[in-house]
Amino acid sequence: MNSIEFLSSGLADNLEFLKMTLADFSEAEMLTRPCPGANHPLWQLGHLCIAETNLINTIKPGAIPELPAGFAERFENKKTNNVDDPAKLATKKQLVDLFTKIRQATIASLKKCSETDLDAPTPEKFRQWAPTVGAMFAMQIGHVTMHVGQIQVARRKLNKPILF
Repeated sequence: MNSIEFLSSGLADNLEFLKMTLADFSEAEMLTRPCPGANHPLWQLGHLCIAETNLINTIKPGAIPELPAGFAERFENKKTNNVDDPAKLATKKQLVDLFTKIRQATIASLKKCSETDLDAPTPEKFRQWAPTVGAMFAMQIGHVTMHVGQIQVARRKLNKPILF
């Protein structure tokens, strides 16, 4: 297995990990805040859509299609992470479907890379935490995993079964 196969597998498995974590959440439960000030799973999922789109397009311009008009304003802005009205955000299905498309585009973009491409530097502003193209692809796995950990706390608050 080479680096591209390894990262592709990790990205695909990570998507399934996220979907499995959210599978038994109702629309109402997607708005559960594990504690005051914490982001609910619905907002986190929207944030993941924006982050992966922006970060992958930074290293591979046009790899991820543009997000729907107005999407970023609903999830990116720190002023919106306190919104609990689903009508102002999106549905769980819409966000899971969108993130799935984004992740599939990320994997497709990665598979077009050569091993040498993975060593290319990222733009200066990202180099502290993702110094290379390969590190930026790998960072997507870590970012989702971090948010899955936060969503696990909402699962516990809702008395959902422990998955892992």
